[in-house]
Amino acid sequence: MSETHGPAGIIVIAQAATPGTLPAESGVEIAVPPGEAHGGGFPPFDVHTFPSQLLWLVIAFAALYLLMSRIALPRIANILEERHDRIADDIEEAGKLKAESEAAALAYEKALASARNKAHGIATETRDTLAAEAETRRKSLEADLNVKLAAAEVQIAATKTAAMANVRGIAVEAAGAIVDTLIGTTPAPGAVEEAVDTAIKG
Repeated sequence: MSETHGPAGIIVIAQAATPGTLPAESGVEIAVPPGEAHGGGFPPFDVHTFPSQLLWLVIAFAALYLLMSRIALPRIANILEERHDRIADDIEEAGKLKAESEAAALAYEKALASARNKAHGIATETRDTLAAEAETRRKSLEADLNVKLAAAEVQIAATKTAAMANVRGIAVEAAGAIVDTLIGTTPAPGAVEEAVDTAIKG
């Protein structure tokens, strides 16, 4: 081992390299056991540390088990139970809504059938009423026509009678004038009227 003075008065301790030592960055060589200089194994596989590893494994497993059993698993169980209850409630609500919709559809069908029957009854009643009114009106018109026809027949008969009377008078006058023109003598009115009546009847 030697002692040297570095820059700014820093003392550097140096030791000659010997087998089984490793150099350090500070310039100081650190002694390393000869068996571990180049052949150190993976620590978890070291048989000398198995008891402590098993102890910490048991402690970690117990802590994880307590954490899962006291916190995580109850929360998961509560979430699953709430989801199951919610699904059951949704299914029950869906069943109620389905029953209500079926009842509403049945009530609608009944109301529609009732409305159809009522409309059919109203249409039949209206048709019968209109037919009765039309029949009454037809009979009233026929009665009016019969009255008017009877009055027309009476008027025609009166007109015919009056016309025939006028025709008879005209015929009597015409026959008297013709006879007077032909023979130069005015015939007796009674004879002319009798001759005209005989001709009209014939």
